[in-house]
Amino acid sequence: MSDRYTALQSLLDERYTCRAFRPDAVDRDTIESILRLAQRTPSWCNTQPWQLVVTADPAATDRFRKALLDHIEGTPAQTDIPFPTAYHGVYRDRRRECGGALYQAVGVQRGDHAGSLRQMLRNFELFDAPHVAILTTEADLGAYGAVDCGLYLTSFLLGAQSLGVATAPQAALATYSPFLHEYFEIPAHRQVVAGISFGYPDAGHASNSFRTTRAELDQVVTWA
Repeated sequence: MSDRYTALQSLLDERYTCRAFRPDAVDRDTIESILRLAQRTPSWCNTQPWQLVVTADPAATDRFRKALLDHIEGTPAQTDIPFPTAYHGVYRDRRRECGGALYQAVGVQRGDHAGSLRQMLRNFELFDAPHVAILTTEADLGAYGAVDCGLYLTSFLLGAQSLGVATAPQAALATYSPFLHEYFEIPAHRQVVAGISFGYPDAGHASNSFRTTRAELDQVVTWA
């Protein structure tokens, strides 16, 4: 295999969803380097539908984190883009495998509802990340605008990994889209796709100790 293939494989193999961050800020030059890499993402007709709001420093992130936690208490979830209606078959199994590995790593036992709630709330604490990005798409571009944003999200994650910055892509933040619109003054014609918490990993934290699996090719590819 070529060196470039091996380098990309290494980035994909090393990347994981970080669920515990150190408080250290990522410097602006590094963040902008990630954004410049992600900006090379392909899109349908080169529309580049993605836009981001990025918290510039830990103080800004902390203000948002506190406001979000205050908001979600007793507030029903509401998304701009419909979430999955159900998980069946292999999709349910993969989801359970991921959740089970996380709970085992952090010591949450089956039936521990308080522990499960606490771990769920870590999403809205941004896993203590010093920065968060809110990714949006143009509503008029429909599903394919969101697909393009998914491509952008992957570029962001791999760009961050290449520079030693850990990430947590978070659809959970989109469950309170109206709040994000108000807090960050996101126009109504923009739809919230996801959040990305990022920073430097707390490598010793239990929640960062497990890795998810991937299906074999014969489970996802049909040769015609």
